[in-house]
Amino acid sequence: MHDVIPTIRGSDGSLLAASLACFAVAGVATAAGIDGLGLSLGATGLAVVGVYCVARYAQSVSRRTLAVTALALWLSFLGVAGAHAVGLESIGSVAPGPAEATTVALTAVTWATLLAAAASTIFLGFREYGSPAPAAEPDDQVFDGDASDYSTR
Repeated sequence: MHDVIPTIRGSDGSLLAASLACFAVAGVATAAGIDGLGLSLGATGLAVVGVYCVARYAQSVSRRTLAVTALALWLSFLGVAGAHAVGLESIGSVAPGPAEATTVALTAVTWATLLAAAASTIFLGFREYGSPAPAAEPDDQVFDGDASDYSTR
């Protein structure tokens, strides 16, 4: 018997989690302030792998799920960005544990949510652009005030 609502295989969040991990490590590596070609190339490679994971995730879920994921990631980023407004060192000094660990963790979450939100939004845009059903075109006559199509009875 066929399902009424088709399910897409492989739509679990493991690809999204992998991309978040790649983005977090790449973000911390670049934010560490250590100059080095190898570190920069490694962080760039991780970011590319993260984008690839988001692309595979975007292919495996519906447009609605991808839109909800993108929105959730943007809201998460905005929440973490509030920590930057206060100051990462200030939060690190108040939070339990080493202040440096809190600062690194907040930096990792910031980069992960920012890059994943941007990538998922871009892939959502690609899916919408390639959609077979175009958006409804507005009627120019209504906007121009031209009422010549209406009957004058």
